[in-house]
Amino acid sequence: MPASDEPVLEVEVGDRLQLAKTHACGSREWQVTRTGADIGLLCQGCGRRVLLDRRALERRFRGFTARAAE
Repeated sequence: MPASDEPVLEVEVGDRLQLAKTHACGSREWQVTRTGADIGLLCQGCGRRVLLDRRALERRFRGFTARAAE
């Protein structure tokens, strides 16, 4: 597959982000717990852990609420 010119979403462990859809608990905020091909996320509402592949995360990503470096 040829490389695209789209920028890659840079996430680090500890970043908090907002996704497009709400979780079943009603929260839209997630904390990054793992990076790589799959991104580990922890729901900030109920504590549920999920893994999303990077492409799915980039599609659902709406913005950062806090960065780990702050």
